[in-house]
Amino acid sequence: MKNWRINLISIFLILFSAAVIGRLIYLQILHSDFYKALAQGQQKIISVVQGDRGKILFKGGETLATNIKGEILYISPREIENKEETAKIITEILETSNNASATQQENISYDRILEKTKEDNLFAIIKSKLTEEEIDSFKKTNLPGVYLGEEVFRNYPQDSLASHIIGFVDRDGKGQYGIEGYYDDALQGKEGFQKRARAPLEYFSIDSNNEGTDLFLTLDYNIQFQAEKLLKEAYQNRNFEEGTIIVVEPNSGRILALANSPNFNPNQYSKEESLAIFQNSATQKTFEPGSVLKPITMASAINEGKITPQTTYVDKGYVKIGGYTISNFQKQIWGECSMTKVLERSINTGAVFAEEQLGDDLFLKYLENFDFFEETGIDLQGEVFSPNSEFKKGYEINFATASFGQGIEITPIQLVKAFCAIANGGRLVKPYLVEKIVNGSDDVIEVQPEISENPIITQTTASQVTEMMVSTIENGYGKKAQIPGYYIAGKTGTAQIAYSSLGEKKSGYSGKTIQSFIGFAPAYNPQFLILVKFTDPKTESAAYSVAPVFHEMAKYIIDYWQIPPDYE
Repeated sequence: MKNWRINLISIFLILFSAAVIGRLIYLQILHSDFYKALAQGQQKIISVVQGDRGKILFKGGETLATNIKGEILYISPREIENKEETAKIITEILETSNNASATQQENISYDRILEKTKEDNLFAIIKSKLTEEEIDSFKKTNLPGVYLGEEVFRNYPQDSLASHIIGFVDRDGKGQYGIEGYYDDALQGKEGFQKRARAPLEYFSIDSNNEGTDLFLTLDYNIQFQAEKLLKEAYQNRNFEEGTIIVVEPNSGRILALANSPNFNPNQYSKEESLAIFQNSATQKTFEPGSVLKPITMASAINEGKITPQTTYVDKGYVKIGGYTISNFQKQIWGECSMTKVLERSINTGAVFAEEQLGDDLFLKYLENFDFFEETGIDLQGEVFSPNSEFKKGYEINFATASFGQGIEITPIQLVKAFCAIANGGRLVKPYLVEKIVNGSDDVIEVQPEISENPIITQTTASQVTEMMVSTIENGYGKKAQIPGYYIAGKTGTAQIAYSSLGEKKSGYSGKTIQSFIGFAPAYNPQFLILVKFTDPKTESAAYSVAPVFHEMAKYIIDYWQIPPDYE
């Protein structure tokens, strides 16, 4: 029995080892799945997160809209004891910062801040997008219940460039106007689950793929920049109320540029005093186009075989329709004129003659075929159109004035769509702005042009009208749009603005005008189509206001694309 202690210890060790081994078998073999899941649950955290909003980019990849991180100032009202003193210090810092003007726009005042400190909330945001000066000041104060935090903001690095196309994202993260509004659901980051694994010193993300869709536009950065530059220069020289330039590929409907003046900075949209600034004049405002509609009238009548470019009539300077008298610009009398000369000299009575040969019913049908009574379908939020109810009542005078673009309302983008059919040989195209949709690195959708299967006018008709428009540039009122070495097809338009469009409760037309020019080049192999439109410029007619701007825009594109000349 002298070894009994050793034997006892040995038995104890054997029993202890058996218990440990049994426990390990129980944990790692018999119930391994349960404890593995339990361990993973302790090591991983799953939370609901909102992915970043998708980017918007030019065709060439230049960024128009993206997301950046910035500092915000927020308070915890329940932690603030001296609310008056705290509100006073916050106000003083914000008012003396370099961003005082933005502070005023955000309605940050002592009374407003004090009101927030007295709310029964755990959390209240005082100001977003703090400046470096403000951040440093608040770090030094160390006020109880006052905190700095990080937030993701929508940023527009091009500032006002293409602002009416982009729109903006409001404080609630909702897209407003333009691409931001139209594609809001696609751009929005997806709400999903994020897994985070616990490392020895920190948590790190192992699964987060909820980002919104990236959109590549049809816009060419350089052409858009040039369009906005020309609008700015034209405003200084001609002092118009509003201006629009649209550049499109007539064979596909791709929008290369869409510029409006005045515009806005989407980074500071809250500073704008009127919501009207956010309206896109190209798609959200109708106008009476005036003489730029005459080629549409001619195309309709030629396509039905009612006239030819050589058809003549005798102009007396006016024509009577019922009890109304329609006169030419400045009451000019042209005598015997061909239909080509009608376009060259923009003769109102000649357009009325062409419409009379066509007939009211067929004229209405062609206006419908050119899609003047419905939306174009362009991918921008809030597109409008006029049903033209008054015009459709069928009065003879209405059809007569509509032949030269008065008494009928359309949008600039509708006019562009219609003229694309003349430029491309007769087919309607749908204007569009997004040409590539990127959902992650492996999911890329190329947007294809939408082109009508059946032409609305024949190739022959389109060619004849193009020839008439070329003659308008060479021999008529469009000479200032000429570019040496190239055939340009175009038409000017100077339309009176109705009192009703100005919000005045009386009939008739005011002294204000809308002056426009639409054309394409090279005329016999069109690569681009341009519309330039000014509201009430301080010039007498479109020949002196918009035609020179068209020339500058077209010349820029010809040089930029290195389009070979038509002749020496």
